[in-house]
Amino acid sequence: MTRAMMLVLAMLALSTCARAAEVQAAVAANFAAPMKAIVAEFEQATGHKVHLSFGASGRFYAQIRNGAPFHVLLSADEDIPARLEREGLSVPASRFTYAVGTLVLWSARTDFVDARGAVLSRGAFAHLAVANPKLAPYGAAAMETLDKLGLAAALRSKLVFGENIAQAHQFVASGNAELGFVALSQVMKDGRIAGGSAWVVPASMHSPIRQDAVILARGRGNAAAAALLRFLHQAGAVAIIRSYGYRV
Repeated sequence: MTRAMMLVLAMLALSTCARAAEVQAAVAANFAAPMKAIVAEFEQATGHKVHLSFGASGRFYAQIRNGAPFHVLLSADEDIPARLEREGLSVPASRFTYAVGTLVLWSARTDFVDARGAVLSRGAFAHLAVANPKLAPYGAAAMETLDKLGLAAALRSKLVFGENIAQAHQFVASGNAELGFVALSQVMKDGRIAGGSAWVVPASMHSPIRQDAVILARGRGNAAAAALLRFLHQAGAVAIIRSYGYRV
């Protein structure tokens, strides 16, 4: 966190009274589990109340442009918060990267996905779940990975698209798709992949999934909004983020 950003967040917090406040937070679907854990600690520590909405970052962008009453956005990418900043829909200098995501090819079946992802080239499956690459950065990263492997054309007929990464994960968890590209955070528990089989996609296979947070224009002067973004930098929150497989 830069010194300028710290000053901006501090000024935002001081611009309202110290009483407990409420914040409407739009959060990328991949970050649902860690965010719930972080918010539980945040509310206990500050007395502020956080109302969470989870979904695709692209969908949130459209909603924010149409006047959705969100105070902060925790996006699954860096492009959407930057776009909101350019369009005057966020508080200047409040944007920062809160996590760097990891893509994983996962199956609910044990021993179905090998440690190198060779299952993709064998093609012995009917459905491969991917989040909509036009709305979800993890979906875009998945398509980049398939392109890099030279498999995008061969597997096109097997692709099933979820609106967001949560729906893509549900397709795999329910067995409607044998495997799919999801966020590592969705299949992590206590610092390890819990259940099924997986290939952690090397970061070199796709563009970095830098996930940025920003205070939106409606959040200007909202003490809870500024406090929530500051809280993401504290040791407890950072530990939670890392425990779900993100880099910070």
